[in-house]
Amino acid sequence: MEPRVGVGVFVMNGEGKFIIGKRKGSHGSGTWALPGGHLDFGESLEACAAREVLEETGLTIGNVHFLTVTNDVMEAEGKHYVTIYMGGTVAGDKTEPQVMEPEKCEVWEWVTFEDVKAWSNGNERKLFSPWLNVFSQRPGFHPVESLRQ
Repeated sequence: MEPRVGVGVFVMNGEGKFIIGKRKGSHGSGTWALPGGHLDFGESLEACAAREVLEETGLTIGNVHFLTVTNDVMEAEGKHYVTIYMGGTVAGDKTEPQVMEPEKCEVWEWVTFEDVKAWSNGNERKLFSPWLNVFSQRPGFHPVESLRQ
């Protein structure tokens, strides 16, 4: 089986927070993750990020660009992804995420990177495995600082 390309999106607001959702109905069910999905044939990374965010949260994003990447082998599920992390800021009048795909996500919440980093030990909230790889594979990464560059 060949690796697939996944795209995770840091949707930032003006307060240095981004959204995460509780997954359901697919691999990683019950874990917390960014909005995102699969890169479609011929699609740019920026277009994929904007499309996935709109489909999943109802939010429009701007200033979309590449942040980092992880190599995610999920042996238990028999899956291997290269996850490309994109970032963008909320654009337009709508500023609160909605659960647009209730079969895939329970709830969206605004969090800080420090919140998520604290949860990476698994005690408070269980994070989707690619999230954990951000901390192990990209230890100096911080989405807010990356978006400012």
